[in-house]
Amino acid sequence: MFKQANLFNPLPNAENSEVFDDIVKRPFVRIERIVSHGQTSPDEGWYDQDEHEWVMVLEGEAELTFDNGQMVKLVRGDHIEISAHTKHKVSWTKPNTDTVWLAVFYRDESC
Repeated sequence: MFKQANLFNPLPNAENSEVFDDIVKRPFVRIERIVSHGQTSPDEGWYDQDEHEWVMVLEGEAELTFDNGQMVKLVRGDHIEISAHTKHKVSWTKPNTDTVWLAVFYRDESC
């Protein structure tokens, strides 16, 4: 058995809020498509996840900010691996266009 789909077709409307769709969800791994349209993380708080995260920008542009002040800009094709409990947020996504992310969340014995 298999499941076939296309990450870009159809893209959900993310003009009013980011859209998160699980592509694969298993006990130790989750693959998620995220579509942003100029949104950022809330001003208060940080992502502080129990899982490691590998994330890639498939289309658009974005910027991540980490709690140590480091900022990382991501453009189409860029990817980054973020260890579990590394506090971060989305500080910018390109306005008036879709930013499409592919995120892989996974656990290992250190989580």
